[in-house]
Amino acid sequence: MSITGKCHCGAVTWRAEGEPKHHALCHCDDCRRWSGAPMVGWIAFDDDAVVIAGETRAYHSSENATREFCAACGTGLFYRNPVALPGIVDIQSGTMDDPEAFPPGAQIMVRHRLGWMKGMGDLPEFATYPGME
Repeated sequence: MSITGKCHCGAVTWRAEGEPKHHALCHCDDCRRWSGAPMVGWIAFDDDAVVIAGETRAYHSSENATREFCAACGTGLFYRNPVALPGIVDIQSGTMDDPEAFPPGAQIMVRHRLGWMKGMGDLPEFATYPGME
């Protein structure tokens, strides 16, 4: 099985072979601040199962962790931590070409979860931006 994805502008593409190791929604402070979103989805593969094309830039977000993003548009793409996740590359799951194909199986770092995230399902829903329907 091949899973593919890309950044927002398409300058960086990726392909992963085989089943993902896990797919989780992370609520940690680092992911939230790096992405600018209240949580980030990460789908993990063995490093040698992932092929990346295009130019990425790296940011060392902690002593052991590196986050990579598209050099052209800035889309966050990859996370590597050889101490916590040896041999694994985590890929932001929102960059998958078919993100519906692999729903997340867990939420992690929930001790950092924003309190209002628990009530997300209770908010009003709009099919498009309100007033533009």
